[in-house]
Amino acid sequence: MAASNTEHHHARSNKKANGGDCNSDDDDDNDPENKMFIDHVSGAILREKPYVKWDDVAGLHQAKDSLKEAVILPFQYPHLFTGRRLPFRGILLFGPPGTGKSYLAKAVATEADNSTFFSVSAADLVSKWPGESDKFVKTLFQQAKEQRFSIIFIDEVDALCSPRGEDESASKRMKAEFLLQMQCGLGNANTRVIVLGATNTPWVLHPVLRKRFEKRIHITLPDIQARTAMFKLHLSSTPHSIQEHEFKQLGEGSEGYSGADISIVVRDALMQPVRKVQTATHFKTARGPSRGDPNVIVDDLLTPCSPGAAGAVEMSWMDVPGEKLLEPIVSLSDIFMSLSTSKPTVSAENLMLQQEFSDNFGPG
Repeated sequence: MAASNTEHHHARSNKKANGGDCNSDDDDDNDPENKMFIDHVSGAILREKPYVKWDDVAGLHQAKDSLKEAVILPFQYPHLFTGRRLPFRGILLFGPPGTGKSYLAKAVATEADNSTFFSVSAADLVSKWPGESDKFVKTLFQQAKEQRFSIIFIDEVDALCSPRGEDESASKRMKAEFLLQMQCGLGNANTRVIVLGATNTPWVLHPVLRKRFEKRIHITLPDIQARTAMFKLHLSSTPHSIQEHEFKQLGEGSEGYSGADISIVVRDALMQPVRKVQTATHFKTARGPSRGDPNVIVDDLLTPCSPGAAGAVEMSWMDVPGEKLLEPIVSLSDIFMSLSTSKPTVSAENLMLQQEFSDNFGPG
């Protein structure tokens, strides 16, 4: 948020603090400064759906069921949630980094038809100028309430209680405004706004903020079935020679890996054929799709091989014309080689802290 000059921001800090009244409105709704806040928040609205379906999220069946119950059903069948059967207004996704919390949020954005999805991180709401952070928070909720159905996704929600770059009083104002909006803005049964928060460190959440998230969903490391499915999803249409039973071997051999870890392993494995091309000293002719037209099969391509292979010709990759190069397909050994060099990133200590929080405070 760039400003014209320092005096402008000092004047801004002397204005009356927001908050304190759930129904209070600004006196300067037509003020250019207020429009600046609205424009800033409007940038958080996802104009295009991410197109991440539930089936694109491997595993996490309990988490997906909880989100369908808490988010999708109330939007799709509002008549089911009347009287004392009220949907959850605050939902917290917590777990180790790389386990798919943001990916789940994208699936929610895709599956929740006719909803407006606001996606922000704590950094989007934190400002170094006094009074701006709490104003961002208030404007965010005001804009959400103006929509028919709204979902506010806040990544790294724990940082809202201890934003970097602000002094202690500004941090308190921001936290107070956020708690006020969570309490008053979401407590009204007629307000169809859901706050979806995500955090890697749930134990640092302020107790009052933790209480606002009525539903708490523990996103754990993927189990063997989920890991197996992840290898299949990440390889997708890439040519490979891996059989069904070999995918299970990959799932078994990647215990302790997060979804993000497996993504990195596969990306590295996809480079293994390129490395074979770079280090090859011999090539042989091979049959494969033409570079000009993949539907046409030709038999004059060149692929790397061992020196003792039939038809091997000594040459380097620099001697092979670009349109004649046929790289090897990804094999099981390629992925296991990448697994051996890419270690899990989630520590045992982190897992212990996550489980301790889950035992004490979640699932909600």
